[in-house]
Amino acid sequence: MLLPWINDVLNLFFPRNCQVCGHPLHRQEEVLCLMCQARLPKTGFEQHEDNPVSEVFWGRVNLKSVTSFMFFSKGGNVQHLIHLLKYRNRKDTGVYLGKLFGFALKESPFFQTIDLIVPVPLHPKKERFRGYNQSDCIATGLGQSMEKPVEKDNLVRVVHTTSQTKKSRYDRWKNVKGIFAVVNPEAFRNKHILLVDDVLTTGATLEACATILLDIDNVKVSAATLAYSPG
Repeated sequence: MLLPWINDVLNLFFPRNCQVCGHPLHRQEEVLCLMCQARLPKTGFEQHEDNPVSEVFWGRVNLKSVTSFMFFSKGGNVQHLIHLLKYRNRKDTGVYLGKLFGFALKESPFFQTIDLIVPVPLHPKKERFRGYNQSDCIATGLGQSMEKPVEKDNLVRVVHTTSQTKKSRYDRWKNVKGIFAVVNPEAFRNKHILLVDDVLTTGATLEACATILLDIDNVKVSAATLAYSPG
């Protein structure tokens, strides 16, 4: 751990600023200042078994529990943070928000039996282009605060697809149908898996992943996303 005076010297040359408001961070702050952290639009869905996120999957796939940490709105702070994570190489944003999310899940009665955290995978071609998988970062933070292992290599994306961003609900579902696979099903057998993604819109990607996982003997799947984009 760096001594306080070394931190102060480093901050002179490499200032640490809040990723939302831009103000300098205090010594005990990380990624966000305490004010911006307090203003995050948290959903609180993890405390309710039936919530707007879980309803997205009703009649589609049998998920044990589902939640999202924050509300996503166009032009809002959450969109800004997701953009930094996905396109500006700010992996620390994903880890930090994942840790905050994990602390919330530890207080939920619906996520107490999780065995493994599994991020939604990118296709290797896309991951090479971006340099990392943003869902890995979120899962890493979740694993740290929930004290659960993260498995990043067993659920894989075997087909490269186009971006989901501007697709309709049906086109999103069609775009991800049959594109995931499990390398070693035995490693997931008898486990309660927490599937992790960045933003939930239609739920097509999570549904496709969960469908593959639920084919494995005695597997339960819950899902958690950093943000939820209603409508």
